[in-house]
Amino acid sequence: MNSLRRNKPELLLPAGSIDCLKSAVRFGADAVYLGTGGLSLRAGSSDLDEKELKEACDYSHSHDASVYLAVNIFATDDDIQAAAALFDRLSNTWAALRPDAFIISDPGIFETARIHCPDIPVHISTQANTLNSAAVNFWYQKGVRRVVLARELSLSRIKALRERIPDDMELECFVHGAMCVSYSGRCLLSRAMTGRDANHGECAHPCRYKYSLVEEMRPGEYYPIEEDDRGTTVLASEDLCMAGHMDGLLDAGVDSFKIEGRMKNALYVASVARVYRRALDLAMSAPERYSAERDDLAAELAKISDRPSSTGFYFSEGNVTNLPEAAKSDVRRVFYGPVRKKADMAQDGTIQVEVEQKNRFFTGDRVRFIEPGIPGQADMDAVILKMEDQDGNEVLSAPHPKQLITLTLRAEEDPEGKLPDEGDIMAGEVPRTAKGG
Repeated sequence: MNSLRRNKPELLLPAGSIDCLKSAVRFGADAVYLGTGGLSLRAGSSDLDEKELKEACDYSHSHDASVYLAVNIFATDDDIQAAAALFDRLSNTWAALRPDAFIISDPGIFETARIHCPDIPVHISTQANTLNSAAVNFWYQKGVRRVVLARELSLSRIKALRERIPDDMELECFVHGAMCVSYSGRCLLSRAMTGRDANHGECAHPCRYKYSLVEEMRPGEYYPIEEDDRGTTVLASEDLCMAGHMDGLLDAGVDSFKIEGRMKNALYVASVARVYRRALDLAMSAPERYSAERDDLAAELAKISDRPSSTGFYFSEGNVTNLPEAAKSDVRRVFYGPVRKKADMAQDGTIQVEVEQKNRFFTGDRVRFIEPGIPGQADMDAVILKMEDQDGNEVLSAPHPKQLITLTLRAEEDPEGKLPDEGDIMAGEVPRTAKGG
């Protein structure tokens, strides 16, 4: 290769629901990844059913975004049979739902996919622990053209690996989100403590539980281990944040920049998507502007994060570096709900918009509408003047999840064409010490 920088790197976002998928695509994703049929590592509520899978593929493809279907559990023979049935349906009954690629870690599922859907590409999951160029070349000989590298690799190792593999082999790396306390996510703690197997997509996240210390000779005497005002999670790693280092990832030869978070809400997906869209575009085309905006981008991420973050293993050879990436924020952004109908402006300058409630809000609240575009600049701040339920009754608060509420708002500044559109996100900001929904 003449240059390790790739021509058009991809921004890949999680889609644990249709709302999240649409937010990811609207706010800048080139591709989304999702699961179905209990065969991914985020099963249960983060799986899409057959109807949702069709809607996901239709919406994504109509907006020029790719869809990757994760089938990356560590499979038993029963799972292989379930995967074969899924692949058969995708080849026949569900032919219209065909994803652009599968994400697979298990060799048995890999071979099953090749038999039943030989024309759908396979991306090798990070769960396959790919840490070296020999392993990448092994998968290349199997016909694979993308590998999701293990999170434990540093940038220098990725760069060296890139130089030892074919030019048309793509490398995908996680750049943001939760990191598992276990090596490449192969955790047994959840199954041991709760009976829910993380390696089958059922992780109960026990590394995030609150813990106290007890000494062997003093049973019943518990000593708290202080972390912050949101609890003590001594087993959990810091979250990953590489928004300020996109140039380094590009220089290492990364093709796809992956965000973790299929269990997150649409506010998180939209916010992270547009921050990384901005960071990646600037790192590619305007490095000086990227350097100037790093702090603003980090501050935007800090508003949606409840955990400290670091650059993981990217700047070390085996040890997580203590490099905080997310700026501190005095406020926490709360997901009030998605906009369900495009807003209208009345003659008196007020704005009417319909929102589906996700967390409680009140008349008089100051809210922000998160919109696609440059973080912060594309948003509209407003005050709620009046609220009506679906029957036209005036209400003072929206206490019920999924309740459709029509709001009358007054923008704090001239909207200048930024009226909320369907799919935008209404959010609030509360002091960091408060529990905001």
